[in-house]
Amino acid sequence: MTGGVHLAGRSRARLITRLAVVAILVACGLVADLVSAAVTHPAYAHAYLVETSPVDGQVLRSPPADVRLSFNEAVSFNQRSFQLLDVTGKKLAIGAPGYVDGKANTARVSLPASLVEGTYVLAWRITSADSHVVSGAFSFSIGRPSTLAAPVEDDVSPAVPVVDAVGRALAFLGLALALGGGLFVAVLWPAGRDDRRARGIVWSGFAALTAGTVVVLLVQGPYAAGTSLTGVFDPELLGATLSTRLGHALSVRLLIVLALGVAFWIAVRPSSSLADVRTDGARTSGVGVAGLGAACAVALPFTWTLADHAQTGEQTWLAVPATSLHLLAMALWLGGLIALAACVLLPGRGRKPTGAISLEPALPRFSTLAQICFAVIAVTGVYLAWRQVGTWGALGGTDFGRLLLGKLAAVLAVVGLAAGARRFVRRRGRDPLGLDAAPYTAVRRLRHSVAGEVVLGVAVVSITAVLVNTAPARTSYAPPVHTTVPIPTTVANAAGSAAGLGGGSVEVKIEPAKPGSNVADIYITGRNGSLVAVPEVSGALESRDRSVPALPVKVSAAEPGHYVANSMSIPYPGEWVLRLDIRVSDFDETPVRVPFTAH
Repeated sequence: MTGGVHLAGRSRARLITRLAVVAILVACGLVADLVSAAVTHPAYAHAYLVETSPVDGQVLRSPPADVRLSFNEAVSFNQRSFQLLDVTGKKLAIGAPGYVDGKANTARVSLPASLVEGTYVLAWRITSADSHVVSGAFSFSIGRPSTLAAPVEDDVSPAVPVVDAVGRALAFLGLALALGGGLFVAVLWPAGRDDRRARGIVWSGFAALTAGTVVVLLVQGPYAAGTSLTGVFDPELLGATLSTRLGHALSVRLLIVLALGVAFWIAVRPSSSLADVRTDGARTSGVGVAGLGAACAVALPFTWTLADHAQTGEQTWLAVPATSLHLLAMALWLGGLIALAACVLLPGRGRKPTGAISLEPALPRFSTLAQICFAVIAVTGVYLAWRQVGTWGALGGTDFGRLLLGKLAAVLAVVGLAAGARRFVRRRGRDPLGLDAAPYTAVRRLRHSVAGEVVLGVAVVSITAVLVNTAPARTSYAPPVHTTVPIPTTVANAAGSAAGLGGGSVEVKIEPAKPGSNVADIYITGRNGSLVAVPEVSGALESRDRSVPALPVKVSAAEPGHYVANSMSIPYPGEWVLRLDIRVSDFDETPVRVPFTAH
């Protein structure tokens, strides 16, 4: 008797330890998502600024009547989305923002006519079509630039993006436990309907899904407006969120979760059985519950994809259903895997060493489901990777691409472990005594394999959660510019020849060669390829079609012959020319024009 108590205690301790390990892994995945959102969130913008009028750094003769901003996709904004600051950082009164000619990807803000000479900064904070908040700023000057412009500070509380990330991660985890765990308990493992622990796992998924959705709904308002967490109690901000695509999706999600919860509650009642019905009424009821659950399970992922970056960019008609299938397959696999590991494979209180709960029929059924899910994940994953990456260079050249490679490595490892479990099921399935007659050592190896799948599955889900908040590589990647232009032959005469520039060239590297701040490295070399120091290099950025006045580029010496422009601002994509004026003496200067394309 005492030995039995000790055995039960040890089994219970092992179960608690393993469940704690799973919980820690899930928590680590959430932390990874939080760190990525809180520390590097600005890099995860999905909508990006394409063009402004006036352009960043432009010097105007007179005050403009308005400022216009064009984005690569539809955006939404409110009264607090735009701020005009003078050189001291004081906020100036501006007009109400609106769209230009009804175009959802443009914004217009009227400016006061009383602006005096000096530099001004327009700070903006908008919500992109995929529900992510994007912010930035650009400057322009009237008459002449001010000697010092006040820095733009982000007023949003650091806690807001962290809480938003918590909500999104909880909802994602809850989706897996509710859908995958619910299917496993209600259909794949009939005995699970009477298992309190199994039902608890599913109900915890429903709770996490509901809580995460409510958190995102409440936080989106202050997040978009750039206020503190107290904004969650502002009915005006909540109303603004509810009027957006994201607000509609979150509201529908809560209704679907409620309907799915009712279906699961009916399915796991003691008098309910979806697999064994004896009367016409019970059969009709079972079919109705199964139909309701299936419809809710299929509809639920669309509340993510119809409000995320799946419905922006190319081929949205295919990307939305493909992303929804990808999310559904991953949720069914991971949620079912966690339920299988926690309730069937891990020994619990009162079980024999080989496991008192039968592996039949849960294990072979889940093995078949996992195989289908992996096929769906592979097919949709390849398509979505192509859509979001586009080029091979973007795989290693962007955060999105590197995360995708990490996810691929984890998925391949999962497939390897799953293949081993699949072989176990097939081999033992041919045994007349069935799965439950498998030796204890074989079952233990299976447990370790499934535990490894859970670990890697949590890693895959964590990376996926970060990918959702990361700018797609197709839009964030731009191949760097690396070009060399010869120094005009006129420089070879007089002072240029004496300086060693005769027959030389200028090598220019520009990264990332896209709108916004860029770094330009400039190398001046002589005929023999060695670096040549000159008294001074000044620069200006010119549009190829001359539609924008030349923008000054500050160039400083890094080392003899090597010069750097650390903050060259490119206003918008297109053809540009970097004009470099190389002074070779007190009286001689030559211009070198370097054409390039900003993507």
